[in-house]
Amino acid sequence: MAERVYLHIGLPKTGTTYLQGVLWDNRDLVRRDGVLLPGDGHREHLWAALDLQGRKKLDRRGPRAKGAWGRLRDELAAYDGTGLVTHEFFCGASREQAERAVAELAPAEVHLVVTARHTAGMLAAGWQEMVKNGGTEPLEDIPHRKGRGSEFSWRTWDLHGVLKRWTGTVPPGRVHVLPMPGKGEPPDRHWRNFAGVVGLASDYPLPDRAANQSLGVVQVELLRRVNAHLKGFENPTDRGRWIRGYLAEKHLVAQQGERFGLTDDLLADCRRRSEGAVRMIRRKGFHVVGDVESLLVPDDLPAQRPVSSVTDAELVDAAGDLVAVMLADVRELSGGTTRRRARRSARTAPTA
Repeated sequence: MAERVYLHIGLPKTGTTYLQGVLWDNRDLVRRDGVLLPGDGHREHLWAALDLQGRKKLDRRGPRAKGAWGRLRDELAAYDGTGLVTHEFFCGASREQAERAVAELAPAEVHLVVTARHTAGMLAAGWQEMVKNGGTEPLEDIPHRKGRGSEFSWRTWDLHGVLKRWTGTVPPGRVHVLPMPGKGEPPDRHWRNFAGVVGLASDYPLPDRAANQSLGVVQVELLRRVNAHLKGFENPTDRGRWIRGYLAEKHLVAQQGERFGLTDDLLADCRRRSEGAVRMIRRKGFHVVGDVESLLVPDDLPAQRPVSSVTDAELVDAAGDLVAVMLADVRELSGGTTRRRARRSARTAPTA
């Protein structure tokens, strides 16, 4: 079995896509540094997180999704160095599932890596991610959402709850909490903190910008309403390609709208949850890389619009822009088809 295994369990929306992109793009460098990334790629770690939790309809993710956790575990069992498993969906596991994961990696020395941010930022970013993946629930309804079996709820967004479920069988010194660096920090700080914990010494090439871009308040509300009318997009691959990729991150993000924020009631709830998480981190003595105070919701959040303030007129304007660029896409596709047909006709036309 691997001598040591780092389980990076999330949380979502804490730079995980950025970190995982660096790792998978430089897998050979990771291995040269003595760390094994088991499996064939990022998707297999996603499958493993859901497989560990016994998720239903796992076959929709891919024909090899079921059994992914066992395959990664077996690959780690055949390795004698340091292993790394990373996906933010692991943080949705129950206490029993987390304990089983740690036990099945024995006799490896298991370390938990938990990337984190303050809860107000987590809620806003998590709800937007849910909408990008086809969600239709208003932001104000999220606190009442049942969490088990979902990546989009307090089950994965509440740092205190995640730490409580995952840290029962791991010594505090092996629980590494990495708060996301603030805007004034160097752009590579998050990667450097993560690499230092895992033991990656190489100078890795890093992307110029964050992997995920945020939608404006009007744009995310428009997407939420569009989602309610979509049919036949239940498959995760379709949702990722068309709702998230095409509508959200290709076209709506280009509209560059105002940032959205939380209502006073939601902010109060987030402050309570953040304070509970920081108290637990300090009481348990977890290893913190960064500023633990940054996990508290600031008193002076920048001015942001609540989603409920979006007007029908703003939605119509944004929808008009969206339809216009989509029509241009359709024209380009159909025009290309017409030209190809014309060329084929010219080649097959009888000569005089």
